[in-house]
Order: sequence, then C-alpha cells, then structure tokens
Amino acid sequence: MSIGNKIKISEEKPLLTIGLFGFGVVGQGLYEVLNNTKSLPARIKTICIKNAEKKRSIDPKYFTTDSDSILNDPEINIVVELIDDADAAFQFVKKALQNGKQVVTANKKMVAEHFTELISLQREYGQALLYEGACCASIPIIRNLEEYYDNDMLSSIKAIVNGSTNYILTKIFEEGLSFSEALLLARQAGFAEADPRLDTEGHDAANKLSILLAHAFGACIPPQEILYTGITQIKKQDAQLAAEKNSEIKLIATACKINGDKLAAFILPQFINKKDELAQVKNEFNGIITESCFADKHFFKGKGAGAYPTAAAVLSDISALRYHYKYEYRKLQQAKVLNYSNDFYLRVYVSAPEVDLIPQEEFESIEEWHNGYNQHWAIGTIHAKKLLENNWWKQDSVSLILCEDPIIENMDYKKLSKKSLALAGVIS
Repeated sequence: MSIGNKIKISEEKPLLTIGLFGFGVVGQGLYEVLNNTKSLPARIKTICIKNAEKKRSIDPKYFTTDSDSILNDPEINIVVELIDDADAAFQFVKKALQNGKQVVTANKKMVAEHFTELISLQREYGQALLYEGACCASIPIIRNLEEYYDNDMLSSIKAIVNGSTNYILTKIFEEGLSFSEALLLARQAGFAEADPRLDTEGHDAANKLSILLAHAFGACIPPQEILYTGITQIKKQDAQLAAEKNSEIKLIATACKINGDKLAAFILPQFINKKDELAQVKNEFNGIITESCFADKHFFKGKGAGAYPTAAAVLSDISALRYHYKYEYRKLQQAKVLNYSNDFYLRVYVSAPEVDLIPQEEFESIEEWHNGYNQHWAIGTIHAKKLLENNWWKQDSVSLILCEDPIIENMDYKKLSKKSLALAGVIS
C-alpha cells in the first residue's frame, strides 16, 4: 500500500457496553470524556437515574429509572456506578457482580464501608471491581500501590486526598476569603460533595485513607476506627501563626509503620513547611508522598476533584477491563500483616478563645503556652488514643493542628522538664 493511500478502518461493534448509574457531575463528565476518546471501543447503552422528570443534556432514550434494565441486560458487560447513595450503590454493585458483570465505581464511601465483602464477591463470581476514581481522582495511586509497590514494602504515606478542603484552604490562605465564601466557590466549581460536611469534616478523606491502607499495607481498617477530623475549626489566628512559622495548614492523611510491626493512621490538619512538596499542592489538587524500603520517596500530584479528573480515572478503569485487569490484593495475602495501633503520641498545637477549653490534663507534656486577649494556645504532646476516645478537641471553638513531624512513638518522661510535666498535670 502506498503512503498516500487512506487506511480503511472497519466499523466494529463496541467491545465494552456500559450501563451507567448516575448522571451527576462525574456521570456527565464520563459521557463527554468517553465520546471524545475514539480509541476506546466502548459505548454507554443505558443510564439509570432517580429523577425521571429532571431535564437532561442528552437524548432521553438513554435514561431509565429501572435498575434491572441495566443489571439484567445480557448485552451490558460493564456497570459503572457514580451515585451519591452508598447503600443503594452497594446493592447495585453486588447484583452486577452476581450477574457476571464487571464493575467500575468512584464511590469511596461504599467501597470503604463494604471492603471485605466486595473482595469476597469478586472472588466468588470471578468479576473485577475497579475504583481508581474513588481515591485522589486523576492520580493513579491505587494501581501504583497494587503494581509498583507490590513487593517494595512501604514505610509511609503522607497525602492530601480531598480536593475540596484543599481548595477551601488555598482560598482562605492566599485570597483572605472566609470559610463560608471559600466553600461557596468550591460548591459552584463542582468540587464539593452534595453534602459539603462529608468533605469539610473529614469523612470523605477517612474513606479514602481506609481504601489506601488496604492497598498500601494490607490492613482493612474501617473509616470509623481512624483518628480524623476536617477543617471547620481552623481559625484566622491559626492561619496567622502558620504564616509566622513559614508554614501553611493542610488536611493531611498519614499512614506509617511505627515500632517495627505496627501501623499508625490518621487525618488531621497539619502545619506544613512552605518548602515541603505538599505545601505546593494548591486548590483542588491532591498530592501523595510515598516512602518505601527500596525506592525511597515518590511524589504524585494531580487534580483531586471535578468532573473531568474523576471521569478520567473511571475511563482508565474501563479501559483496563479490556485487558481483564483485576486488583490482586497482594498485600492482604501476605503472611505478616502490620497490626493497626493507636499507641503513639502526637505533637499538636491547640488553640481556643477560653483557657478552660484547653484541658492540660490531656497532655503528656506542654512545650509552649500562650495567653492572649481573646485567644489561648498551647503546643504539646497528646496520646493518639486519648484523641480518638474524647471529643473536647472537636468543639467548634477549639482548633487542633499537628506540628511538623508530629509522630512520637515512645515518650521518655526522664527527658521531660519538671515545668513541662507540672503544666501538663502529670505531676503536682
């Protein structure tokens, strides 16, 4: 054939026929991304939605309110679940797997809450369930944890996993907006969940960290067992102190080995030095720093919120199913699994408008104590288990922010000053 001749491409029936649950921000993004990806032989046949009366941007022939029209359709071989109801999502995913269909989801709450059952369903029915879009949107972190780090044991993960809260903090720090103003912008941009408290109170990040713990360390830890909070309590005075210390405040998800064979995990606001890679992660972007035994440190960065970044991750999963890709969950099958533990200490900054809101008896030691006209704050060390079991630090008027390098595995009381111990209430 001469160079000038045109190559004829045959019209083939799509190999992947998709049934889509949900047509919100991400669902519409997937529809647009898929239509602009000509190299992938896939099409959306049916879209199941809740509200049939709502006006849609595409032909009504695609839509149904009957879930069985997708789940029982023999032509549909891939179910993509993109709804915001975790309970309903689980039922759809469960039945899809039982009916011999492969599944892609971006529902981090559903995956985190039903993780072990979802693994069992995949094994029992021999179908794949992929959910790259559930963690950090455009960053392919799950597949990297599954493939690249399958034998190189990780020692830690430090990450910004929620694009909405990072966007809000960026607007507060760099543009001087109030929390409510920044949240409104996040919602208008489509970065926040339908219920923004899922983002701002840390629930979304906890679900993501729960999933990452399984793929990174082989630990199945339900979100409710993770020490976490969000950004709603961060005050203007906290931001001013961060600036004085050449730092920024970020909501950081941390998981790391401690004391040799134990695993610590938490999500808390943290002071991050402006030279740190994560301090450079702005707006709706996510960032992840992994540290492993052999490869040392890697830094991943990408958009963590929005229609197209999440849709791109979903599309990547759909494409991977062409090659029969499945998660192998190798870390879960290892003979020696790290024991999840809250037996460690955290170096924290706590501020409040009234001194009585900072209970000295909760601290193991206190390094600094400042009394101001309308703001009091302390820097000291608190046992992680105390934070998990008590809620005094979650009051609206109290801010608790981790210091840099916050983890202290073992407290050596002999090295603590008598003044510090007395102030903390350890000795009289």
